[in-house]
Amino acid sequence: MFSLQLLNRQELINRIKSTTSYLCTGLDTEMSKLPLHLEKNGKGLLAFNKAIVDATVDHSAAFKINTAFYEQYGAKGWEWMAETLSFIPSNVLRIADAKRGDIGNTSTMYARAFFEHMDFDAITVAPYMGEDSLRPFLEFKDKWVICLALTSNPGHANFQKLESGGKKLYESVIETVCKWGNEENLMFVVGATRAEDVAHIRSMIPDHFLLVPGVGAQGGSLQDVSRAGLNSDAGLLVNSSRGIIYASNGPDFAEAANIEARKLQEEMQALLNLK
Repeated sequence: MFSLQLLNRQELINRIKSTTSYLCTGLDTEMSKLPLHLEKNGKGLLAFNKAIVDATVDHSAAFKINTAFYEQYGAKGWEWMAETLSFIPSNVLRIADAKRGDIGNTSTMYARAFFEHMDFDAITVAPYMGEDSLRPFLEFKDKWVICLALTSNPGHANFQKLESGGKKLYESVIETVCKWGNEENLMFVVGATRAEDVAHIRSMIPDHFLLVPGVGAQGGSLQDVSRAGLNSDAGLLVNSSRGIIYASNGPDFAEAANIEARKLQEEMQALLNLK
């Protein structure tokens, strides 16, 4: 078991201020996309991840590990995920993008797995089984539940924008989930592909942090999303994965990742200065 680290809201805000960045770098590492000179195995994957973390950490407020990219390899994948987690400093938010959500006792086991044994600071969850599926995660002090609200994938409108009782489903989800937690332990996933949706959600929850995927490869605009979603504490974590970690497939991959992360950080710094 790892030693339990805690990263609360104020520490996250301090990190954003010190780096003038609300960048979340995504470690969605695929063996087939490793640079040509690295072995296509666990050794190569870990060398890649460590180099990426080292190259981008000064420009990142958070890292997000998409657990599926590691779970696919079974027990060894979990070991690689744990070792990757150890590369990330404890003052940087470490997110398990696991999208868990199940009945209460099962969620309790998921919460223990990711918050106690794996020592992540935050986990993405699906809220559609109700309060008892989120409650076990919310009971951990200084840990974060990042609830799916309005996602950036093409199929999001199949359910998330359905109307009932004069409200869209995602609106009802946000309003209800906010009763179970608060801005100290609860964030929401809000896709970047429609800035007007980000603005609407910010009007609903002015103080909560939003984790925003979809900038870059999926077509979202950092400037539009930032203008719609920034608040006095920043209030945003904007994720970029492929655009940073696969900026080059040559020996200069880490340097290229640093350049891309720094570009985003500099743009974020300018946007933060407007607040």
